[in-house]
Amino acid sequence: MPVVALPTKEDLLRVAEASGFPLSEREVELILADFPQVLKSLETLDTLPDLPRVEYERDLGYYPTREENRFGAWAWKVRIRGKDSGLMTGKRVAVKDNVAVAGVPMRNGSRLLEGYVPSFDATVVTRILDAGGEILGKATCEDFCFSGGSHTSYPEPVRNPHNPEYMAGGSSSGSAVLVAAGEVDVAIGGDQGGSIRGPSSWTGVYGLKPTWGLVPYTGAVPIEPTLDHLGPIARNVEDLALTLGVIAGKDGLDPRQSAAGCPDHLPKYTEEMRKGVKGLRVGILREGFGWPYSEKDVDETVLSVAKGLRDLGVEVKEVSVPEHRAASSGELSGLWIAVFNEGAWRTLIAGEGLGSGWVGLYDRWFSEFYSMARRLRGSSLPITVKRSLIIGGYLAQRFRGHYYAKAQNLRGALRSAYDRVLQSFHALVMPTTLAKPRSSPPPRTRRLC
Repeated sequence: MPVVALPTKEDLLRVAEASGFPLSEREVELILADFPQVLKSLETLDTLPDLPRVEYERDLGYYPTREENRFGAWAWKVRIRGKDSGLMTGKRVAVKDNVAVAGVPMRNGSRLLEGYVPSFDATVVTRILDAGGEILGKATCEDFCFSGGSHTSYPEPVRNPHNPEYMAGGSSSGSAVLVAAGEVDVAIGGDQGGSIRGPSSWTGVYGLKPTWGLVPYTGAVPIEPTLDHLGPIARNVEDLALTLGVIAGKDGLDPRQSAAGCPDHLPKYTEEMRKGVKGLRVGILREGFGWPYSEKDVDETVLSVAKGLRDLGVEVKEVSVPEHRAASSGELSGLWIAVFNEGAWRTLIAGEGLGSGWVGLYDRWFSEFYSMARRLRGSSLPITVKRSLIIGGYLAQRFRGHYYAKAQNLRGALRSAYDRVLQSFHALVMPTTLAKPRSSPPPRTRRLC
C-alpha cells in the first residue's frame, strides 16, 4: 500500500512543468487545497478488494538444483494440484515465467524482477487448475521476453535438449524445452513476435500462437497490448487442442477479447481435429520462402511436407501475398518497428508496465514493484531490451506518436491482404523459422546480442 502524503508546492510545479503548462501562484494554492479530500478518498480505495481470489493451495516451492535443471529451463519448481477431475487430469504443466502464479516468484527472465511474487493467478493458470491439471512450476523465459534466442535469461541461459551447445529459441525458451525434454506434458508460452513458434520449431514440439484475443492475457506481463498473446506448447497436436480448449474464451477481465470479437461459444477443438484434413485447401505462401537468410534444406523440407499433404486429400496450391515480404524488408517494414518498439516503451516505460485507458484488470502490485526495480536495477537489462525501449522512446518523444499511430492505422491493410487469400484457403504454409538453431554465444557476449 503506498504512503499517502500531501504534496508540496514544488511537487505540483514539477508535475506542471513535465505536463507542458505553467501554474500561477493562485492556481497552485487552489490545487493544493483540493488534496486533503483527494487523498482521503484514495485511502478508502485501499480498503477494498480488487484482485481475483486464489482458489488452490500451494507452497512457495524452490529454485531447482543443477541436477534437476539440466537445461536451465525451470525458473522455479512448485506443485499446485487442481481439481480432482477434469479435461486436464493427469497433465503436468509448466507456466512461462511472465505469467502470474500467486505466491510463486516471477522474474520474467530478468534480474530486474528478482524478489517479485504475484498475489493472484493469471486466468490461464486458474483455468488449467479448474480442469484438473497439475502445475509443476515456472518455465524460464528470455529477459522481459525480448529475445528470439535463449541466451539472455536470468540467472542462466536455456539449452536445447537435443544439443545443449545450441540455443532453444525464445522467448518462451523454457516452456518449449520442458515439453521437448518430457518433463511436462504441456506448457504455457507467450508470443508477440514469434516467442511460442520459434522455440517450438527449434526444439521439435508443437506450439500455437492463437488468434489475438482468443486466450485472455490477464495476469501476464505485457509488452504491447495489440501484440500480446498466450498459447499452449505440447508434444502432440491432441494435447495442444485440449489445452487451447481449456484456456480460450472470455474472462471478463481482458478487453482485448471484446476488441477481437472473441465469440461466447467456442468450437470443441479436440473434436474438430478428429475430422481429418481431406478436402482442406492449403496455400504454399511464395513469399515465405527464399529469403536472403533462409537455409535451403529448411525450405526444401517444408515444401516437401506441404506437397505431401496431397496424398491425404488436401488441395495444395502456391499463393502470393506480396505484402508479406514488404512487411519485413519493404515499404511496410516500419509497421513492426513502430508498433513493437514504441508500443513497448509506452507500456513498460511511460505506463510503468501497467498502461491505461482500458476497462480490464490492472496488476497494480506488479507495476509498483517493477517501477521501483527499473530505477534501481535498470542497468542489468540486456541490450535486446534496452535497444527496443530506447528506439521506442525516441520515436514517441521526437515524433509525438506519429509513427505509432500511422503504423496502427495501416496494420488493418496488412491483415486484409492475408484475409483475402484465406477466403479461398483454410491455411497458409511457410517455414516457422527460416534457419536451424544456432550455437549459444559465449558468456561474455550474451548480454550484448
